[in-house]
Amino acid sequence: MADYDGNHHHQQPIPKETALQALNTIIQLHFEKTLEKKRAIDLQKKELHKLFLLFFIFLSLMFMAETQPNGLQCRHCWAPIILLSLAHLIFYVSVAQTLRCINGFKYQRRCHKLTLGLATEKLRELKMRLMASGGSEYGGGGDHVISDEGELEIHYQEPPESYFGKFKRNWALHFGFLILIYGCMVSSSVVILCY
Repeated sequence: MADYDGNHHHQQPIPKETALQALNTIIQLHFEKTLEKKRAIDLQKKELHKLFLLFFIFLSLMFMAETQPNGLQCRHCWAPIILLSLAHLIFYVSVAQTLRCINGFKYQRRCHKLTLGLATEKLRELKMRLMASGGSEYGGGGDHVISDEGELEIHYQEPPESYFGKFKRNWALHFGFLILIYGCMVSSSVVILCY
């Protein structure tokens, strides 16, 4: 019996101003975090585009060097292939790191958006209750709205497991593109130098 009394103590009602302020603060925080993650994603995307630009400039220079009559013959084709392999490996590691950052920021942004949505819904419900009760849910009090702090709790939301499929498709797309470019560059190097 003592255990029951200890777990179920009487809580003071929460004034409506405090409840509204708490929910507005949560909404503002998650809104700002959503914008912050969006800016971080945009910066990482710019970095990714810069990496692709530099990589294609390198590939163009390699292709131009191979087409010049500079004495490279078929027996020397291993040198550009090794150089291309190293460049692709370095590029893939850089892209993988950047994609990891982008996906991490996207995941965090999604979590903040879901939490923001939940907090907004709770605020809407609270305002509806206030309007329906004429400002008071507790008769004589006039300014108390919530009898349990649990009603104000907004737990950090996470997307379902299916959300990660989007990231896997993104990785597969970039990796497939890189393999395709690698195959084209190696085959064109062999064709240029050997035929």
